[in-house]
Amino acid sequence: MERGCLGVVAAMPQEIAPLLRHVKVYKRERAAGFALYRFAVQGAPVLLIESGMGPAHAKAATETLISVAKPAVILNFGFAGGVLPGTEVGELVLAERVLWLEQGRLTQAPQPDHELAAILREACAGAQLTLKPGTFITTAAIMNKTQVAQSLEAGVPHPVLEMETAAVLRVAGEAGIPVLAVRGVSDAAHEELGFSIEEFCDRELRISPARILRCIAGKPWIIPQLVRLSGNSKKAGENLARCVEVALKALGSR
Repeated sequence: MERGCLGVVAAMPQEIAPLLRHVKVYKRERAAGFALYRFAVQGAPVLLIESGMGPAHAKAATETLISVAKPAVILNFGFAGGVLPGTEVGELVLAERVLWLEQGRLTQAPQPDHELAAILREACAGAQLTLKPGTFITTAAIMNKTQVAQSLEAGVPHPVLEMETAAVLRVAGEAGIPVLAVRGVSDAAHEELGFSIEEFCDRELRISPARILRCIAGKPWIIPQLVRLSGNSKKAGENLARCVEVALKALGSR
């Protein structure tokens, strides 16, 4: 790979903030309504775009990233929920296969780049970070994990639910840009969320403090779950930040 821009797509500030703390020096910009962060990792230029949640936002953000920077590679990262037992909070899962879950049907999405995945596996092993090879399932909303698990064929390795990767892959694939995707588990398979993401967000799937307060007022029993999820997300975020930093160093040195 020629030394050039490394593109990064992540959905939420909570996913991005731990990485920026590691990076320390960065420049914030805006393009087409999206927040952009420019920084360098061992001399390699990086452009990170905050997409917002959901496939539609991921699609638009990836298109903007490609328009602005024409990256040589795109790394997608963020939180995910475990679907089957055996994937624990804070663990890192590397996408080897990606599926769309739309209207109750699972379909094959474009696939991540296997050469880049091998590079990340080797780099993480050297940094004593454990990556589980897995299957990402992209949805447009928080889904019942038990129902998703029942729809999977036998033997699917470490499936996790997320909301952006398939859309990133589709747009990048059309532009001929290879994609690498990694997720940190923020909620394990046994924990079903007692709320939907729509209850916390506006129509554009942006987190709304006012809507959160209304939801808590109507469902006070979710407070312990929210506290637990906050701690889980912090753990997943720190592990992700380390992994993404390792990935960018490995990709930038090629």
